[in-house]
Parts: sequence; structure tokens; C-alpha cells
Amino acid sequence: MISIGITGGIGSGKTTVCRLFETMGTPVYYADDRAKQIMTDDPALVDQLKSAFGADIYDGDGHLRRSVLADRVFHNPEALTRLNQLVHPAVFRDTAHWMERHREFPYTLREAALLFESGSYKLVNEVVIVWAPEALRLQRAMTRDGLTEADVRARMERQWSDEQKRALSQHVILNDGEHLLIPQVIALHERWTEQVAGPARSGETEDSNTPLH
Repeated sequence: MISIGITGGIGSGKTTVCRLFETMGTPVYYADDRAKQIMTDDPALVDQLKSAFGADIYDGDGHLRRSVLADRVFHNPEALTRLNQLVHPAVFRDTAHWMERHREFPYTLREAALLFESGSYKLVNEVVIVWAPEALRLQRAMTRDGLTEADVRARMERQWSDEQKRALSQHVILNDGEHLLIPQVIALHERWTEQVAGPARSGETEDSNTPLH
């Protein structure tokens, strides 16, 4: 099985691309969504977060009060670093278990906005960056999330630049409104599927009962 990381800046269209891969039967691990779930479901992590940021970041029912946590880390680089130091290892462990359950697939995707920033790009075989111009990304994020331009730019500043990401990525999917997404996704799907099937076919040939002359 090949493990593929997929990332891109806010508003680049990572989720849209991943949904296309899913229509072809590819499992996708959404790291950001799983992180939110783990921060409620993982007892050890919950205890660590309470110790670091205060027990009141959870309500009486055990649900994470995200706005309270955000207020304590958003403008505090040290607190944000501490949060990442606690959450990222838990997500890495969860990813490993998830990948083990999907080993029968030719390849899997790990979608993460902070794939490079968290260091998790080192855990995958190849990386795809979904790219779109900054102006288009701003427009998409503001429309989708109801954010101001200042809000979106603040999030962009916490991520690596596209140039940094592209330098470490093996593949680029252009989601700029000029290039069709589906052909790009199909091309990568066929590439990785054949990449895994190739050695299997080779092995079948070598292990066959055909006499050698």
C-alpha cells in the first residue's frame, strides 16, 4: 500500500479533491476532523489539554469548548505550540491504526492542512499539494466560512507558503478555475493503482508454474 499526503492552503480545495478520490473508492483520512474528535474521545489527551489550558475548556458534558480554547492559544504562539505538541502525536497514533485497517487498498490519502508544519509529511510516501491563487483562496474561504479577509490572512500566516510546500511535494493539482480537477485526479489514481499492481503482476509471473527454457 502507498500512503499519500494531500495538503494545500486554506481555500485551495483540498476537501473537494479528496471527495473526488473517494468516489473512486479511495479511503481518505481527514486529519483535521479526526483531531477534533480525538480531543474529545481520547481520555489521556483530554487530561493533558485540561492540565495545559484549564479544565473549563470542556463543558459539563465533556464537549470541547473550542472558542474558549481558541481564545487562549490564537494570539499566544507558545500556547499554540504546546497545543500542537499534544494533539499531533495523538493524531499520528490514530493515523497509524487507521492505515493498518486499510492495508488492502492500493493507496490511501491523508488530508491535512498542516501536513508539513506538523511533520507528518515524513510519514507518507508521496505528497500532493492542491494549489490555487491567493486571491481565489481568499474569496473561497471568506464565502465558505463567513470570515473577514483579515481572519483568512491570519490563518494563512500560520501555514507554510505555497512555495515551501511545492518544493517538498511530488505532485501538484491545480484548482485555479482554469484546469479541470477530474482528469488530474484520475491520472494520479491510475498512477498509484498501477504502481502497486505492477509489482504484484511481476510477482505472479515469477511465481508461475510456466517452465523456464
